[in-house]
Amino acid sequence: MSFRTTPSVDYVEDVSPGSGALPPRAWYASSDARSLSLNGSWRFRLSATAGAEDDSFAEEGYDAGNWAEVTVPGHWVLQGDGAFGSPIYTNHLYPFPVDPPYVPTENPTGDHLRVFDLPSDWPSDGGAVLRFDGVESCARVWLNGTELGEFKGSRLAHEFAVGELLKPGANVLAVRVHQWSAGSYLEDQDQWWLPGIFRDVTLLHRPAGSVADFFVHASYDHTTGEGTLRVDSDVDGRVLVPALDIDVATGEPVTVAVEPWTAETPKLYDGVLATDGERVPLRIGFRTVVLEDGLVKVNGTAVLFKGVNRHEWHPERGRALDLETMREDVLLMKRHNLNAVRTSHYPPHPAFLDLCDEYGLWVIDECDLETHGFTEQDWRDNPVDDDRWTPALLDRAARMVERDKNHPSIVFWSLGNEAGTGRGLTAMAEWIHGRDPERLVHYEGDWNCRDTDVYSRMYAFHDEVEKIGQRLDGGTHKRRDLPFIQCEYAHAMGNGPGGLADYQELFEKYDRLQGGFIWEWIDHGVKHAELGYAYGGDFGEELHDGNFVCDGLVFPDRTPSPGLIEYKKVIEPVRIEGDGANGIVHVTNKQDFADLSALAFEWSCQVDGETVESGSLAVPALAPGESAEVKLPEPPADGRGGERQWTVRALLADDTSWAAKGHVVAWGQFAVGARPLPPFPATDRPVVEEGRITLGPAGFDARTGALLSVGGVEVGATPRLDVWRAPTDNDDGAEWQTDTRYGVLWRTLGLHRMRHRLVSVEAGDDALTVRTRVAPAAREVGLDTVYRWTSDGERLRLSVSVTPEGDWTVPLPRLGVRFGLPEADGVEWFGGGPGEAYPDSRTASMIGRWRSTVDRLQTPYVRPQENGARADVRWVELGGLRIEGDPEFWFTARRWTTEQLDAAQHRTDLAAGDTVWVNLDHGLHGIGSQSCGPGPLPQYFLKAEPVEYSFVFSTTR
Repeated sequence: MSFRTTPSVDYVEDVSPGSGALPPRAWYASSDARSLSLNGSWRFRLSATAGAEDDSFAEEGYDAGNWAEVTVPGHWVLQGDGAFGSPIYTNHLYPFPVDPPYVPTENPTGDHLRVFDLPSDWPSDGGAVLRFDGVESCARVWLNGTELGEFKGSRLAHEFAVGELLKPGANVLAVRVHQWSAGSYLEDQDQWWLPGIFRDVTLLHRPAGSVADFFVHASYDHTTGEGTLRVDSDVDGRVLVPALDIDVATGEPVTVAVEPWTAETPKLYDGVLATDGERVPLRIGFRTVVLEDGLVKVNGTAVLFKGVNRHEWHPERGRALDLETMREDVLLMKRHNLNAVRTSHYPPHPAFLDLCDEYGLWVIDECDLETHGFTEQDWRDNPVDDDRWTPALLDRAARMVERDKNHPSIVFWSLGNEAGTGRGLTAMAEWIHGRDPERLVHYEGDWNCRDTDVYSRMYAFHDEVEKIGQRLDGGTHKRRDLPFIQCEYAHAMGNGPGGLADYQELFEKYDRLQGGFIWEWIDHGVKHAELGYAYGGDFGEELHDGNFVCDGLVFPDRTPSPGLIEYKKVIEPVRIEGDGANGIVHVTNKQDFADLSALAFEWSCQVDGETVESGSLAVPALAPGESAEVKLPEPPADGRGGERQWTVRALLADDTSWAAKGHVVAWGQFAVGARPLPPFPATDRPVVEEGRITLGPAGFDARTGALLSVGGVEVGATPRLDVWRAPTDNDDGAEWQTDTRYGVLWRTLGLHRMRHRLVSVEAGDDALTVRTRVAPAAREVGLDTVYRWTSDGERLRLSVSVTPEGDWTVPLPRLGVRFGLPEADGVEWFGGGPGEAYPDSRTASMIGRWRSTVDRLQTPYVRPQENGARADVRWVELGGLRIEGDPEFWFTARRWTTEQLDAAQHRTDLAAGDTVWVNLDHGLHGIGSQSCGPGPLPQYFLKAEPVEYSFVFSTTR
């Protein structure tokens, strides 16, 4: 009788950070020490449990010819067309039993094998290091049959000394990766669970006398304009900075006149750390970060953070990002006026921080730590308050700080995210403060600010933020003296976020409020052949949080969403306001450090949305915070009596590293006078004959009063009152917000199934009047609605009056009319554009003449919902009709009904029909960000109250 012994996997559930890895150190690329990338195709075998296979695959000569292949960096669940399992999305719930430090026996385990040839000219002196930049969640490593060790800490670098194990010719690298481990309890971030070797694997030669670790200290004295440089190194050498004539020994400080580094002016000096063994390139930015006068100051100036939270994401490769994708992120951020990024919720690939140094972004570097799932048991057994886990927490803190300490862009170290409170966090904060007192420490969960240098919150509502700004929020004595930031706010899920401009107004009003970071940068949709982009639940997850993973300012393909366009406008570094009647422009520099010398200004004058004249505008190179009034030229006299307005833009005067000359940085618009409304005399009378009513160019059904045609344009469905919209993610709100989730309340009331009762059709002397009552089933509330049609012989006017009946306790989603056209494609309008806008997300809507197609009017949110409205529309032309509004209106058009949009779960569920459905809305309810934050502010509610509005229809054919 025989039996097979299961290999020992005790290390998987060990709370220690691992064994065998070298101490953490600075991450850098040497100028002259060799490196060998081990990225590429690896042999791969997937097992269902951690101990299903023995370790023989790590031995030399093992035949893995029948194994599959995966690409490294990569996640195995995103490869193999589903053969290697599937992604799992949870926001905070652990997808395994909460029984720390234990994980299920069902533990997908991927054995990775790479045979590589050591180059024939690989140096024989010194040693070598094998570096893993990111492996989820636990890895055990062998080289040429010798075990190197095992480690946890998925988004952190781990290195092993391998010099004595390398040999000429073929070498065998074996890595066993477990999806679940004790480390998984520390990595419960709001994101997909994606196992694999997802960052680079590199072999590094370490010459004799080479640098192991070094720390660049580069401070700036704003009172003298001098910087002090000291480079501490574990190996003696010299520091050379040619542009500053610096040539000093390591450890020796030197003070010289310098240009400082800021996110607005990211000046970097190229230097070299030279030892007997190698030359290490340095990119040095001089800046000083302090907490002073209750404010975060850099180089003596308080900073206003206009930031975003950024998960690493690619719709096909997950968190395995290449350099160009990272660069695309940074360029998009710069081009949309962002100045800061929080690396939620783990240190990013080091190359991303290089880009932040180069292009200029303030960084909160966050530790790879979150234990959010323990909130389900009131934080009982939370690892951050259990001394057994403290070594792992300190290891994670050290691997973040040591790896990233030489980046001038980093101004905060963050202990992690949503991990409750406890002794382990205190130990981390104490270690970080001791290791790097030149930066500040952040952690949102510490509301008493015991361990942190800033009062940080998530999703505080506008009224609370104002109280904090006024220092009326209470709290500990220490907290009351600290600055405030919103490390997460304005949840960018689906259509939204709304309320950004209202937040920014508060940030700029109160000194204590130093800005915030939008949640978040990118929708984490997974490219899917059938669904377009998949989200939680689309892979059959046992537990999931749906499309809560799609909550970004850019879509999965990195196309900017309307939310990013809105944010760019809200946080413009230049405020442009004006008095159009008097031709005065008021310009304010909203930057913290840079003057306006890099910008050129231009004016243009529009009549009825079309530019009739333009020119340059001389604006002084205002210092930060300064304002000036500038006189515009006389408005051109072109003989037209239409609506006139000025538009003033601030553009890049020259090419920069992040955008080309002419890139629009900021803009402002202001009217010269009120919009003229042409008279509309009701000269024609309705004529009734053979079941049809004729009024001017229009025909109606005599029985129902339904509009059938205008001129030669058939109307597929008559205009009638519409109050429903396909609820946005923010309408539906978060499940813990039970009292004001208007999407839910609207459905409960029945606004998605309104019934229309015809009261009367009256053909009078000068008008056709149709009286109706619109109401939901099972309710007493209703809307008395009167449609009054008149004509001047060529045009048709619809006047709508709405009178609410009953006790309306909720606002309306929308209020307007909806009708159908049998065909329409091209669309032209005079009003807000070019993109969508809603009452509390309309800052970026520019008045002008715009053209589009019906299809391009749609905003492709990953989960379909209300979208595509254009604001302040004076007139619109489509399908052979021209429609003018009094007052201005909101316009949408789509090839499916609102009900079909509401029912869709993915964009592929929407199929174009034969009718184009058009909404002409007098009002819309605000958007807010209640998918995780506050709903719309009261001023953006669409209350049920008596209103009147009108539209004039004519043909364009």
